Amino acid sequence: MLEDRAPIPYELFSGERTAREAARARRMESIYHRGQDRIWDGRAVLHELLERHGGPQVADDKREALIYVLSIILWGEYAAWRVASELADRLEELEPRLAATSQSHDEARHFYVLHDYLEALGARAIRPDAWGRRVIELTLRTDNITTKLLGMQLTIESIALSLFKALRDCGVDPVLAELMPYYERDEARHVGLGHQLLPSAFRAEDLRGRATWQFRHLWLAIVALGELKELSPHLETLGIEPRSILIHARDRMLHNLRELETAGDPKRKVDVLGGFVELLVESFFPLRAAGPGLLGRARGFLAAFHEGAIERTEQRIKQHNVPDYQD
Repeated sequence: MLEDRAPIPYELFSGERTAREAARARRMESIYHRGQDRIWDGRAVLHELLERHGGPQVADDKREALIYVLSIILWGEYAAWRVASELADRLEELEPRLAATSQSHDEARHFYVLHDYLEALGARAIRPDAWGRRVIELTLRTDNITTKLLGMQLTIESIALSLFKALRDCGVDPVLAELMPYYERDEARHVGLGHQLLPSAFRAEDLRGRATWQFRHLWLAIVALGELKELSPHLETLGIEPRSILIHARDRMLHNLRELETAGDPKRKVDVLGGFVELLVESFFPLRAAGPGLLGRARGFLAAFHEGAIERTEQRIKQHNVPDYQD
């Protein structure tokens, strides 16, 4: 039996909205309508690409690595599908519910198209590794809507966009190269829901609530870095530099944080959370080591913390030229 989790909100249209609230509602409603306008038939698109290219054209020495990476993406899409469906059920206002419903439909399509592509490759999705399962479960198991949005849109979606772009560009298969842009356009649109819902949620939090969010975000970043490290040998087999995925995903997160107005007070001189995130990045994927040995690594860690803690988010975004995805 299905449990009736919440009564129907018959007073949905009885309240008055401020001009700001009305504008926010219109933007969320437009996410739904844009999704309807840009909907694509996953079966037809995949069938046409497979017909045109004579099926997947994946070299034997890259096949297992591709199956591993696509399996992680597939389970991430499954998690995003479930989260979006839950949001569509739990959000009470009409416009965010419409946006979440549109996203749920997109994620379902992403999931089954990847499943069908793997079948065309003669493969089945494998079980995700421990790091991948942890990323998914941290987002699925929480009852907090804000945490779900952060996990899905600041972490899972950012990594997904980075992987889609890399798979499109690496030349592992012409079918994937033409399929991935469909995914990229959908995922880039999905962050709009979080952009509209999260700022007001954070402004309403007290100091303890903000500290809790920062801890959760930091822990999720650690787990996501662990998963990228686990993917590294498979990405390298496909001709993808793992650190490029990391930098692109991190910069997308910075971009989203700026849009959400949660990157910290611009007057603040030190962003400790940003410093620790850069420190974690450096520990998993060393880049800044100034010389050999422990002293060189220590200097690299200090440089990473300085970049994350002292440079403002806007400076880092500008430095890495983060694209502003629009749909």
